[in-house]
Amino acid sequence: MDIYLYNDKNSFIHRLHPITKIINLLLLFAISMTFNHPAYVFAVMVFVILIAFASHSMANIRKILYLLIMLILFCGILWPLFLREKNLLWKFGPISIYRESLLYAVAMGLRLDTMLMCGMIFLTCTRIEEFTAGLNKIGMPFSVSFALSLAFRLVPTFAATSTTVVQAQKSRGLDLESGWILSRLKKHIPLFIPIFIYAVRNADLLAMALESKSFGLRKDRSYYREFRFTFADFSTIIFLVVLFCACLYMRLNKMGFVLPRL
Repeated sequence: MDIYLYNDKNSFIHRLHPITKIINLLLLFAISMTFNHPAYVFAVMVFVILIAFASHSMANIRKILYLLIMLILFCGILWPLFLREKNLLWKFGPISIYRESLLYAVAMGLRLDTMLMCGMIFLTCTRIEEFTAGLNKIGMPFSVSFALSLAFRLVPTFAATSTTVVQAQKSRGLDLESGWILSRLKKHIPLFIPIFIYAVRNADLLAMALESKSFGLRKDRSYYREFRFTFADFSTIIFLVVLFCACLYMRLNKMGFVLPRL
């Protein structure tokens, strides 16, 4: 079972400096947040998909395709129920659907999908060690950056352990599939005990390992790999900054929005 998302390829995005990847991720998030018209947000999504193809990230994005579809569906269903505007499209009893609210709902679904794909591209192209080094070089204390990077390691490990425990109990005859949804949830409750024990044990072993290596004794850090900024790093940052400024200029000039809100 592959519990990590990093894909070891030699793409243009893989070779970027970790700080460049972090900055570009934040810029892509900002660009995605600029518009709330579905046509403009869809254009941003197409741009992100092109980046995904260039970085060989489509395999990981396909893993969350079901989640991407569900986000659009839920946004398209829920947002129109709470937004009331001028142009009424359909009314059934107390439920009223307006044109602006429906377009805004679709845009919110596309926006969430775009930001989620940006995160998947980042995780596909960035090692955990690179992420830690990038945060530390930006100025974040090493203890904080290490804690954030540790979450990337422990979450997939914890998920893999949960899968192992479930499969072990199934091999012993535990039926987790039959019955109504509440009965199936009750059958999963006893499985939390070994998973919780493993989590506590793993945290204790990690604390002892860090203490044995005098974690936090020295403030300055050394790295096995030294990253250097190249022309590609500066050019990608400048390109995305210019793109964000252009999108912001369009939004300030009343382009690319359905409702006057974020």
